[in-house]
Amino acid sequence: MKLKLKVISLCVIAAMLAVAAGVLYSCAAAKVSAGELSAEYESKREGEVKVADGFTDAAMKFYTELFKSVVAGEEKDENVLVSPLSVYTALSMTANGARDKTLSQMEDTLGLDIDKLNESMAAYIEGLPSSDKYKMSMANSIWFRENELTVSPDFLQKNADYYGASVFSAPFDKSTVKNINKWVKEKTDGMIEDIVDDIPPSVVMYLINALAFDAEWETIYNKNDVSEGVFTTADGKEQKVEFMTGEEDKYLKLDNAEGFIRYYKDRKYAFAALLPEEGVDIADFIASLDAEALSDSLKNAASELVIASIPKFEYDYDTELSKTLTSMGIVNAFDPDKADFSGIGTTDLGNMFISKVIHKTYIAVAERGTRAGAATVVEIDTKSAPLIEHTVKLDRPFVYMIIDTQYNLPIFIGSVMEIDD
Repeated sequence: MKLKLKVISLCVIAAMLAVAAGVLYSCAAAKVSAGELSAEYESKREGEVKVADGFTDAAMKFYTELFKSVVAGEEKDENVLVSPLSVYTALSMTANGARDKTLSQMEDTLGLDIDKLNESMAAYIEGLPSSDKYKMSMANSIWFRENELTVSPDFLQKNADYYGASVFSAPFDKSTVKNINKWVKEKTDGMIEDIVDDIPPSVVMYLINALAFDAEWETIYNKNDVSEGVFTTADGKEQKVEFMTGEEDKYLKLDNAEGFIRYYKDRKYAFAALLPEEGVDIADFIASLDAEALSDSLKNAASELVIASIPKFEYDYDTELSKTLTSMGIVNAFDPDKADFSGIGTTDLGNMFISKVIHKTYIAVAERGTRAGAATVVEIDTKSAPLIEHTVKLDRPFVYMIIDTQYNLPIFIGSVMEIDD
């Protein structure tokens, strides 16, 4: 089954950060030359990194508000999927080039000061588990226009130290478009491709985050677990779809919704779903989501039996997030006159500011497991108790997440409004 979606103007998440800044570049100043420069910017970080106190709460608040804001800006029947981790990573990388009020607004919205943010992100990302049965991979890279931008070595080094960002100097012509798309496709296991159609003359840098998730269910559905049923869309339309039904042992409860957790192999990751109560509008439910309540629900899921039915679904999504992020508090970064990204480098062509934050995602949920990919682009331009049984059938609009089970943070969070053949 393929879900109906609306493709807006972007990229995944996997994640790509485009820093567009028509600036002058000096080889002597930046000590770089054409081609891959990753060897010059390998991590020089010393000592162990750890997740700072407050990181989980800060991330969950940003993740929840991002999802709510994206959904609020869409049509009622639109399927939405964001990777808040991808967006958070891309913005964290960008924040390393921000200064003064531009930086303070980004820190306030992301929830931590830049030093704690860098260390926490490095520890969190490096600690995400992966195996042959569940893969969670992330890659970051920085591409800049050769002979046009004076890049700050400190900016490149910090993103190498904490985000493992590879560095490329390129002519920003058709060959660069091809190479960037190839890199993103490879790092997202083919789920995200053609992220760049062309490169405007004013764009001088892309910071790219690509993310791929691929995991088998702890218990794979067999043929007898799959049956045809009816999914009722947000506008009341009935659709025949295939449901996968199984027994789960973690029950979720919010004031106006219930749900369940279904684990992937080794229980390092899980699929969490929330179904609003009958009569509760899905848009109103999403708007009411509270980060603290959601976090508590995931952390304290009840050990109770759930007969859970999930529709098979697959879709992709993209969106441009500048208005969303401005409404969340990152204001100066998008203002040509007030933005301060002097930490990225210098330019004689005008003040650098974020002109776009583009996000693209993909997900497929089926009998064996789940595949999901994301990319984000920030473009900078110039100017054990007794089991209680529950039944939860996701046969009307619902919210779902893919979470890591150590911190219970959503790697992906989406909503399903309707399903198409």
